[in-house]
Parts: sequence; C-alpha cells; structure tokens
Amino acid sequence: MSRLRELFDQHGQSPWLDNLRRGWISSGELQALIDRGVRGITSNPSIFQKAMTGTDDYDEQLSALAGAGRSIEDSYWELVTRDIVDALDLLRPVHEATDGLDGFVSVEVDPSLAADTGGTEAAARHLSRIIDRPNLFVKIPATAEGIPAIRTMIGEGCSVNVTLIFSLNRYEDVMEAYIAGLEAHEGDLSGTSSVASFFISRTDTEIDRRLEAVGTPEALALRGRAAVAQGQVAYDLFRRAFSGPRWEALVARGARVQRPLWASTSTKNPAYPDTLYVDALIGPDTVNTLPDNTLESFKDHGTLARTIDSDVSAARAVIDALATLGIDMVEVTQQLEDEGVAAFEKSFDGLLSALSEKAAMLA
Repeated sequence: MSRLRELFDQHGQSPWLDNLRRGWISSGELQALIDRGVRGITSNPSIFQKAMTGTDDYDEQLSALAGAGRSIEDSYWELVTRDIVDALDLLRPVHEATDGLDGFVSVEVDPSLAADTGGTEAAARHLSRIIDRPNLFVKIPATAEGIPAIRTMIGEGCSVNVTLIFSLNRYEDVMEAYIAGLEAHEGDLSGTSSVASFFISRTDTEIDRRLEAVGTPEALALRGRAAVAQGQVAYDLFRRAFSGPRWEALVARGARVQRPLWASTSTKNPAYPDTLYVDALIGPDTVNTLPDNTLESFKDHGTLARTIDSDVSAARAVIDALATLGIDMVEVTQQLEDEGVAAFEKSFDGLLSALSEKAAMLA
C-alpha cells in the first residue's frame, strides 16, 4: 500500500494535490495520481498563472475565444472552468465512493474581491451555477470581509474551501461562520461541505526572520517550530468547536465537520526536512494539500504517525515563548494575510496581461 493510501486508511488524513494543469489531465498523469491515493485538488491564481503561461496547452482554446470576441477576463474563466470541470469528472468516483467526504476540486473567486463581501458572494454563486458539480469547492478568502460571505454561502448550501487562514483567532471566526451558516440552512445538511485552509510554511518564513533578528539562543532555538505549533493548536480548537450540544444538533440534520486543511506545506527553508509540514500535522479529520514536489517526497520517505495532537501543551508553549520574545502573532498573521491576498491578486493580474499578449500573438 502506498504512503498516500496509508495516510488516510491508518490516520484519517486525506492527501490532496495543490496543483492543476491541463497537460496532466490529457496525459493521464492526474488519473494516475488519483489511482495512487490523491483524494482531491486545490488550485489558485498562482497555479493557473504557471500552467497557462508555461505551456501551450491552452493556446487552441484561447485562440478560439479571442476569435469569438471574448474578453481576456472572460477567456481566463473559460480556460479555468474547462480544467476544473475535467478534474471534477476524474474525481467524481472518489467523491461517490467516500460518500461526499473527498473527491473535491477547488476554484478560487477573483482575488480582487477579498475586501468585497457582496462581490465575493456574487462570484461564488456564479461559479457554483456555471460549474454545477456536487464535488466543487468554491474558495473564499478568510479576510474580515470574507467571513460574512462564507456564512452566507454555507447558508445557501454552497460548499466552500475557506482559504488564506493564518491566525488562530481568524480560524475561530471561520469555524463560527461555518456553523452559523449551517444553522441558517433549512433542511438536510449532508450535501454541504467545507474545509478550512490553514497556511503553514509562510508562518515559519516570517517568524524565523524575526527570531534571527532577536538573535538570542532562546530565540534561535524556536526557528522552524511556530508553524507546526499553530497547526497543532488549530487542531485542538477544531476538536473543541465541533463537539457539544450545538454541533450535535447539526449532526442530526446531516452536518459534516469542517475539516482543517493544511496548505502551503512545501518547505521553504532547505535546512528543514522536505516533508516537515506533512509529517508533523497528521491526524484524523484533516486534509493536507501538497504541491507535487512535496507529494513525491512524502510518497518516497514521509513518516506515517499520528502527530497532530501528540503534545498540544508543548505547541501552546511555543506560541507563548514567541510572545515573551516580543513577537506579536496578531501582527505577523495580519501581515501574512495581506501579503497572501496581494500575491494572488498580482498573479491574477499578471496572468490576464500574459493571456492578452498571447491572444494577440495567436491572432
């Protein structure tokens, strides 16, 4: 049995792929990954920027769209929709075999809407309507303006991947939005699903920089520990939120927990093990979405063990120690959220510009 299958069968964590490109669909490579244990796919504007500008796989459709007079932005969404639909169809058997637990593909709303609640809601409804598959996740960012949109869309029965979560406080807001949305939804809840994408490695990148600026032995000893500690504390918050009378009342109506999804799990610092953010965050009712390089590394030499809740008190002690050193996690995580939103918006704008140039060249 492959490590990917063992990850779910033995430890209840679903391995997803954090990448998508048309060539993988047409070549059969994506189906081969599914056969080896990949149980879902996430995408974002940065992923599509690399796919669309780095290959000629999209040129034929782009040329046809340009010839038909479609705008560049409309053409982008046509290109994305085709990839998402094709991936959804490949993963539909997984969705059906797992009774709706896995087999999802995520597509993100326009990142420029991150501060626009109403615009996010309209975009989420549009994507849900034009794609119309039971295994579609619409990605909505966990900004302050995104939280009410998440609650509204869950209340309307839309399945949501909440993205760009960096702080524990915001994560609690996300879980509350999901539960409140389910409470607002009338009838059976079994068709509504959600994951909460908690970003991991970028936290270590920023906090390590600050620890090195402090420079004391106590500070340097904490390098590479903050991101995992946050994930482990987040899991403890998850277990607490999805228990008790309020949650059990929703379970009686078919509700599913909003699983934590560990995102940004490639190791940015080459001094750290390349599977660090997989090995240290394994546990039931979770998802880890892995870039293809990290996926291959884990398949080859990842460690299989339940680690997510092995020592929550130690994880909390790491966060407390950071505060003692003057590192403000509220400030850090807000900075990371702002940078994440800006990075996706930059990728989106850059992709539209590149598609415009490519369409002109093809014409």
